Amino acid sequence: MSALQPPMALLAELTHRCPLQCPYCSNPLDLARAGKELGTQEWLRVLGEAADLGCMQVHFSGGEPAVRRDLELFVEGAAKAGLYTNLITSGVLLDGPRIARLADAGLEHVQLSFQDSGADGANRIAGFTGHAKKLEVAAQIRGAGLPLTANFVVHRQNLSHLESMIDLAVAIGAHRTEIAHVQYYGWALRNRGALIPTRAQLEHSTSVVEAARARLKGAMLIDYVVPDYYAQRPKACMGGWGRRFLNVTPSGKVLPCHAAESIAGLSFENVRDRPLAEIWNSSEAFNIFRGVNWMPEPCRSCERAEIDWGGCRCQAFAVTGDAARTDPACALSSDHADLVDIAITESAAAAEEFVYRRYSALEPAG
Repeated sequence: MSALQPPMALLAELTHRCPLQCPYCSNPLDLARAGKELGTQEWLRVLGEAADLGCMQVHFSGGEPAVRRDLELFVEGAAKAGLYTNLITSGVLLDGPRIARLADAGLEHVQLSFQDSGADGANRIAGFTGHAKKLEVAAQIRGAGLPLTANFVVHRQNLSHLESMIDLAVAIGAHRTEIAHVQYYGWALRNRGALIPTRAQLEHSTSVVEAARARLKGAMLIDYVVPDYYAQRPKACMGGWGRRFLNVTPSGKVLPCHAAESIAGLSFENVRDRPLAEIWNSSEAFNIFRGVNWMPEPCRSCERAEIDWGGCRCQAFAVTGDAARTDPACALSSDHADLVDIAITESAAAAEEFVYRRYSALEPAG
């Protein structure tokens, strides 16, 4: 195993509060309330510790990070610490003056999410009437001179509009577009039956993206993330567990990936109790699946062991109940057929109704 390198990126989940209620959200089902969020000075300390640790980038996320009135202070603090600053936002709480303030504070890039290409579908999926505002904000971001990425999370209920989503990205002047199939953790796992595409939809969407890449080469970069449920080999999730990435939750827990809390039995340390560097280097949660020694066969002796790093631990847990098993996305996994069966069965059932992401969505009635 190679020597431990510093993390490349910090995902700073500033809050779980968000006006949107997207049913594919990767936030945990148990959303952190505002009273548990790290305060301004705590976040500024975390950003400084991340820079000292060797992080190069910070991605401000949520929930909706613009809920935080101190967002400009975080951007300024990160920029002064030498971190590249990226804002991942729904856009619905932004306006021209605030975007200008964020740019003045040192913001370098914005990722703006869209739920569909048209207002009806987008507003239904988001559980919030915000599509028109997003278009306004896209123009304001570009007017401020900031690079813009358009993010589209795609699934069975919007994949028929993929071509028009790409056209929308071009129309708003996006430098980059991310077409990301839903990854099934958090609220997305709860809504899997209403989201998972058929194999035919996946194959068609892949051909649409490849054609668009050829057509728009040199004009707009298109990143494409496929669902693991039809894969033959796993992805190197987050570049490998505890290798290149760390996530700090609104309440200060430090995670190897944004969905790691879905793994029952793992305990995550908090920046309120211990410095970020110590957590990165020596916490049990970061080391348990770091490297290759933890791997079962056939992973450990596989020639791809240090390429995909065992795939996704959260997915292994979600499908098998054991985070240490071979990622079921791998065709060599004894659980691979079960994963494919889930995809075929649930996509054929074609559920339509969403359980929207709400603090009370899963609480019993009455």
